[in-house]
Amino acid sequence: MKKIKIKTRIWVMMAGAVILMSIILNSCVESQKVAAKGGAQLWAENCQRCHNTPSPTSFSHEQWTTIGMHMQTRAQLTDKERDKIIAFLSQ
Repeated sequence: MKKIKIKTRIWVMMAGAVILMSIILNSCVESQKVAAKGGAQLWAENCQRCHNTPSPTSFSHEQWTTIGMHMQTRAQLTDKERDKIIAFLSQ
């Protein structure tokens, strides 16, 4: 009886480890896809989905930086995504 319980626990732990590894690997693939996106694409996907955005020439680089810091929290952007968007808008 104890051998069966131990074997069952081992199998459950192994299955859990496999599931955890697949989740981790899948999230890495998704992160790479996001990292490959440029500022223009990130701007279109994250900014324009909620509201009409002004022209990139409407604000200075410093103003876009301030706006980017504010909107990063609201749009749940990473620092790299925010920086790419600001770089695109500041061209």
